[in-house]
Amino acid sequence: MNDHRATTTGPARQRGFTVWLTGLSGAGKSTVAFALEAQLAAAGHHVTVLDGDVLRCRLNRDLGFSPADRQENIRRAAEVARLMNDAGLIVLCAFISPQRADRALARDIIGAELFIETWISTPGAVCEQRDPKGLYQKARAGLIAEFTGVSAPYEAPLQPALALDTSAIPLDQSCRLVLAHLAPRLKK
Repeated sequence: MNDHRATTTGPARQRGFTVWLTGLSGAGKSTVAFALEAQLAAAGHHVTVLDGDVLRCRLNRDLGFSPADRQENIRRAAEVARLMNDAGLIVLCAFISPQRADRALARDIIGAELFIETWISTPGAVCEQRDPKGLYQKARAGLIAEFTGVSAPYEAPLQPALALDTSAIPLDQSCRLVLAHLAPRLKK
């Protein structure tokens, strides 16, 4: 199979890449992703967010939460991110993606040089206190099976590019840390 990656990509010849935000439900993945999107767009970069909850309502609505379905969810998201990277977009992926093997698959699909694994390392107890969707409470009541952090495991990254605990680092500082890490890639 031929690799059709563009040599000059996207508007203003921006080089695409993916920031893959992983962590427990309620850790702050989407919050960080959307704040970064706004800052990058304001600086003139072409950027989009792929959010796990949104994709599960649309592209991945046919998938459940079995290990095989979780892997397929991540595979599809990575394929979309790669296509967008090929078009020169910066893609911010916000997915629990609890299994290291699934994140490795995403890295392989996107390409290691374009994949920036960012662990939103907020402790489970804090995520459960936040519980913005009431999911932890439902999982503890037995209403949600295979819920990551309660009845299904989360395998933390072993060597993420960045780790951000949103219970200890405010959103603006979290964004600054990510942007500082991305600075060499953002130069035009």
